[in-house]
Amino acid sequence: MFKKTIVAGLISAITLCFSGTVLAAVSAEEAKRLGADLTAHGAERAGNADGSIPEYTGGLQPLPEYDRDSMQTYIHPYAGEKPLFTISAENMAQYEDALTVGTQALLRKYPTYKLNVYPTHRSARYEDWVLENTLVNATTAELTGSVMGDAVTGADPEGLPLPGVLFPIPKDGYEVMWNHKLAFAPAIMHQHNQAFVVDSNGGVNVLATPNQHHMRPWYDRSGKLRAESHGAILSFSAVQTSPPQQAGVTFLNFYLPTADNGGQLVWFYTPGQRRARRAPDFAYDLPISAYGGVLMWDEIFGFVGRMDRFDFKLVGKTEKIVPYNAYTLTQEANPREVLGKEHLDPEALRFERHRVWVVEAERKPGARHVYSKRRFYIDEDSWQVVALETYDDAGKLWKNGFIQSFPTYDVGGVNNNTWAFDDLISGSYMLINAGASQPGHWNRSYMSTEGMRIALTPRAVEAQGVR
Repeated sequence: MFKKTIVAGLISAITLCFSGTVLAAVSAEEAKRLGADLTAHGAERAGNADGSIPEYTGGLQPLPEYDRDSMQTYIHPYAGEKPLFTISAENMAQYEDALTVGTQALLRKYPTYKLNVYPTHRSARYEDWVLENTLVNATTAELTGSVMGDAVTGADPEGLPLPGVLFPIPKDGYEVMWNHKLAFAPAIMHQHNQAFVVDSNGGVNVLATPNQHHMRPWYDRSGKLRAESHGAILSFSAVQTSPPQQAGVTFLNFYLPTADNGGQLVWFYTPGQRRARRAPDFAYDLPISAYGGVLMWDEIFGFVGRMDRFDFKLVGKTEKIVPYNAYTLTQEANPREVLGKEHLDPEALRFERHRVWVVEAERKPGARHVYSKRRFYIDEDSWQVVALETYDDAGKLWKNGFIQSFPTYDVGGVNNNTWAFDDLISGSYMLINAGASQPGHWNRSYMSTEGMRIALTPRAVEAQGVR
């Protein structure tokens, strides 16, 4: 576990190096809270008053029985636990303060929906070098760009922040959202999963199945992946393997730390054309065709891309019952068996009580977007969006999103690649990137590209298509 003595020493060094020379996010004095009442990654170290949220003690350590090379899924570390209690429409008033707006809407709309609430585990674990970088970022990282939240600067040789939490003591909604965008996760998450949309009549539509590498290039310590990924903070290379008419279609996306090129570089390959084309329009509220048009490009992973079309307001931190440690849904369940007529089978879902930052985003006057308002719930430990809500032009709640994440305990960090969205207006819902336990599918994590072949350039994507 990251030692308090190391934290104190680093803070002293940071104070000497940067005091008076950099307009920092927080003062060196305020940064002393990191490693004290706050963890080194910026969460409250202590548990809550009634003990339902425990003290943070370092996160989930590697399970010795897990072997990435011989297993296609992660072992569920809490498989033997039973729910502490269940929330339904009948008793939801008792827990209303702890329920997100979207959760309340689901309970009201569907009498068969419920939340099984399990013991809380603060399982997100950081590598020491990431925490060391976070301490530097605390007093050196700052927002920049011609539009609020468009870019960040920091103490690395290129003038960017270091790989870690950018703003461990955030002051506004933009800083919290940047923490989400650069949240610590495995450098490479290789998975071959399934996706479905269930319509309002209960009909199941099978979406394209991608063989994909989801990447956090900054967390490859060698710098190789970052150099090969245009300096991107998030990227993915995904080739569709089914159905036959979509096999070979490939997406190559890089999300940048600046607003250059609209904040992203995207290529799209189709076997019929046999070339990778730039796709700058794959952003904001453009529906994703591979996901049945139900999901927008800027709401994958909870949120990606530029923040220039909304004003992001930090509401504060609160306790909410949210999806967490979702090993059952992501690593164990056959997704076809959890697709109910109206919603996912509640028995496959795990909810826990956690402290979350709440950020509300109002669409700017004159800006174009299908959503007029968005609300994000960001976990204090992982700094990842765990739940979100979106509103239509009339101000009506449109969608509820749950990010079904789980800690990648073998390498540290959290996998946030499984998403469940409910359209509360149409009555349809979707599940993306599930079914790792099924034949021919898997979910594995790596901290470098050593020994791996990943198509990271348009030419490599085209060559992959020819093969």
